[in-house]
Order: sequence, then C-alpha cells, then structure tokens
Amino acid sequence: MNRFPVGKLDYRLLERMLALNPAQDPRIIVGPQIGEDAAVIDFGEKYLVAKTDPITFTTHRIGWYAVNVNANDIATMGATPKWFLTTILLPERKTNKRLVTQIFHDIIEAAQALHITVCGGHTEISSTIDRPIIVGAMLGEVEKDKLVVNSRACPGDDLLLTKGIAIEGTSIIAHKKASVLKKEFGNQFVKRAQAFINNPGLSVVADALLANTAAKIHAMHDPTEGGLATGIMELASVSGTGAIIDEEKIPCYTETEQIGKFYNIHPMGLIASGALLIALNPESTKEVIAILKKNDIVCTPIGKLTKKDEGLKLLRKGKLVKMPVFKVDELVKIL
Repeated sequence: MNRFPVGKLDYRLLERMLALNPAQDPRIIVGPQIGEDAAVIDFGEKYLVAKTDPITFTTHRIGWYAVNVNANDIATMGATPKWFLTTILLPERKTNKRLVTQIFHDIIEAAQALHITVCGGHTEISSTIDRPIIVGAMLGEVEKDKLVVNSRACPGDDLLLTKGIAIEGTSIIAHKKASVLKKEFGNQFVKRAQAFINNPGLSVVADALLANTAAKIHAMHDPTEGGLATGIMELASVSGTGAIIDEEKIPCYTETEQIGKFYNIHPMGLIASGALLIALNPESTKEVIAILKKNDIVCTPIGKLTKKDEGLKLLRKGKLVKMPVFKVDELVKIL
C-alpha cells in the first residue's frame, strides 16, 4: 500500500471523508469543506466562527505562529478573532522551564497584539514526539451581513494578493538553514529573511478586516501549506471557478526569489502565510487597494477568476500555461 507524503491530505480523499459526516445541525452555516477557512455557526445576533490549526513545520516561536495562523483563518471569513485555546504537546527529556516559558510568552504576546483572549487549553509532556507541537483553536464573531464565504466567488471577479508570496516559508528556511545561507548570501540577508514573520508579517487580520469594510468582498483565503498555487486551487474548488493568473504580477520578495533559486524550489508552492487572496467585483478593486495602501499594506491585482471549465492557468510571457500543482509543500524538499 502506498504511503502518503508529508503535508496536507490529498484533497480528493479528504472530500470523500468529509462527505461521510455531513453537518446536520441547522445552525451550522458553513461546515467542513475544502476552500473554506473556518466553520460558521449561527449564534443569534452574530455568527460564531471557529477554526483549529496545528504548527508542525517549525519550532521557532511556535506559540506566536499558532495564534497568528489561526487568527488569519478567522479574519478571512470577515470575522474578528476573539478567543484562543491551545493544546501544547512537549517532548519527553527535551522539555525544560525555559522552553515552556518561551512558548507561553509567545502565545500571550501574539494574542495581546491582536486583542485576543487566551481562554483555555491543555499542556502535556509526551513520550511519542521529538519536538514541541501546538494545535490551536480560535473563535471569533462577525455581523451576519459581513460574513465572507469563499463559495460566493464567481467568474469575472478580480483576484488580489496582499504583500507577497512565501513569507512564512522564507522565514522558516532562513532559520532552519541559517549557516548555509550565511555563507552564500551573507549575515544581513539571512537576518532580513528570518524577520519576514514580523516584516512584512505573518498576520493578515488587518488586511482582511480592512478590505471587508471597504467593499462587498466575495471571498478571502490565506494561502498556507502548498503556497499560492494551492491556495488558488482551494478557492477555485469551493467556488466552482477557474482562474487566470499573470505570473509577472505575482509579488515575490528578493530574498524569497534567491532562496528559491538556491534550493531549486518554486515560490508558488512554498508555505505562504502572510499573504491574503481577495476575490471581488472589479468595480471595487481600486477602493480596496486604496484603503489597504492607506494602512501601509501592499495589495496587487494578480488575475481574474474564470469559468470552471477554463481551468487554472498562468499567463507566462504572453502565453497561457497550466498552473503548477504541488502535492506537497516545497518546504518538505529541504527540511
């Protein structure tokens, strides 16, 4: 029997598994499905939005990652992240007071920066793991008329991207391969790349909430594992659309490009937390770009959604080619 590779479960198998347990509670507005970033539950005057996500690719500032990654998925639904719970699994014989203190400090720091309350969780030392693992759960709320559901994206929508691609992946590689990269590119280069989680930053909470106040957004999705290409595929899957992306318009930082060339990995398939995909009516594009620019957030039109039968395409040097597919994140190749 073939064993699965590291990373996300194949989406076709996942779809079949999700179909085994359809949401029966009538208050579930958005249940489990590929392409939607969180669950949505009717709680009377507002919707409760719920998300859970683990941190497994890195141990550097793992608590900070856990808060931000989960908060991002709440915000892409148009909701404000409010409450955080976390399960912290620590390795036997490798856990000490310093490690525990650092993880808790990072969780609290990240939560306070986003005005999120840490309201519960579980911590244990386990003999079955060799490094810290955190599974976060975030809850948020949204006014019913401001909920963003990705299935509402439609052909003709502009597709925008905030910041640039592979922010998270660039930082992880710069930490994991620091000694090698310093020899090739120098100490300052590595420091800049390592700092990507802070600048341009991993959080898209401000990006999403600002965009959602400026216009009627059809969809928002933060591309994570599998990079921008996988994020676009997930958005297209849930909305029943295709896409044409102008490759030359995809914003990619110099550090990301150089690390990608050095390790022969494609930035479009590299874990990409920190960027936000926005689908909206072209009439609202300038307004959204303007409000984000006013708040020092770069936002770039990178393409359009099309009819599903047109598939996922890249415009490359004037010719349409198939968008690359990444069965596993490019990060796996070098870690």
